[in-house]
Amino acid sequence: MPAFGERSRSRLEQVHPLMRQLMERVVEIIDITVLTGHRTREDQTEAYNTGKSKLQWPDSKHNQLPSTAVDIAPYPIPTGWKPQTFYYVAGVVKAEAHHMGLKIRWGGDWDGDDDLHDQTFNDLVHFELKG
Repeated sequence: MPAFGERSRSRLEQVHPLMRQLMERVVEIIDITVLTGHRTREDQTEAYNTGKSKLQWPDSKHNQLPSTAVDIAPYPIPTGWKPQTFYYVAGVVKAEAHHMGLKIRWGGDWDGDDDLHDQTFNDLVHFELKG
């Protein structure tokens, strides 16, 4: 059964307990790695400056402590980052969130309308608690 490695566990330490619980359930189904949990001011500035985020400090849900956002990817991280791989991961995350009664938002469908082609910014690794 897949399980988080030391680095992913460390990154989850500063993530909201409900999001952490969700990721623990997801990793039992599909092997994932945690790319980012909480972001410091410096981390958020770098993410913004490199185009990985559209938000500046302190407006990202990654900037809260505990963070209500997490970035994950399939493990091992696929070469080429094919969107279909991330759609599959998102389906697992969304299904588990539904089973837990959690409202989440995915960076591949910001408006939650299930139309994956109406995004102006795709952040396929990003999941956040709504509310």
